[in-house]
Amino acid sequence: IHTANTLCFCFLQMNANDCHDPPKYWTIHGLWPDRAEDCNRTWHFNVTEIKDLLSDMRHYWPDVLHSSLNRTQFWKHEWEKHGTCAATLEVLNSQKKYFGKALELYQHIDLNGCLLKAGIKPSSSYYKMTAIKEALTRFYGVTPKIQCLPPEEGEKAQTIGQIEFCFTKGLQLVNCTALEGESNPMQAHLKLGTSELSVCNDTLPTYYPSEVQ
Repeated sequence: IHTANTLCFCFLQMNANDCHDPPKYWTIHGLWPDRAEDCNRTWHFNVTEIKDLLSDMRHYWPDVLHSSLNRTQFWKHEWEKHGTCAATLEVLNSQKKYFGKALELYQHIDLNGCLLKAGIKPSSSYYKMTAIKEALTRFYGVTPKIQCLPPEEGEKAQTIGQIEFCFTKGLQLVNCTALEGESNPMQAHLKLGTSELSVCNDTLPTYYPSEVQ
């Protein structure tokens, strides 16, 4: 079992075409140790251990890719792939602690509120990626990792889709320094339609819609 040097906390904006009832706000994708996956394959997900968190889980960490009858699959995947590795830290060493701490970090970071305060909100016009980065860095004091969908054929703008914040093992914010193309668990983990998320291009205009179309 590897103990993470850093943890990555990821906010997600989903593709309206790929989703069941896509939310119009940033939700949680996951809380990931940086160099480990599937650390304990015998430690299976048990939804009854997080029964007190279910209301918040459904709202802030929704599974929008599966039908309403099977929406615990996302949480099961995140626990078994990443949570069993994060559990080497005492503060995350149970399913309730892992999911509960992720919900707590979500509220603490308040990405929706931060972007709104910075004047960055869903719009039919484009933003400069450098302006988005600067606003987030100014607000949080660290540089997150921002991922985008590349421009559709014939289009000029990339679409913002995922924002990752990095933490020390003590859950203090630190800069995300992962470079594009690095092979580590903090890559996108997600394919939307026919395009995969990748680190945003600083020179391309950036579209921030209320739902990724």
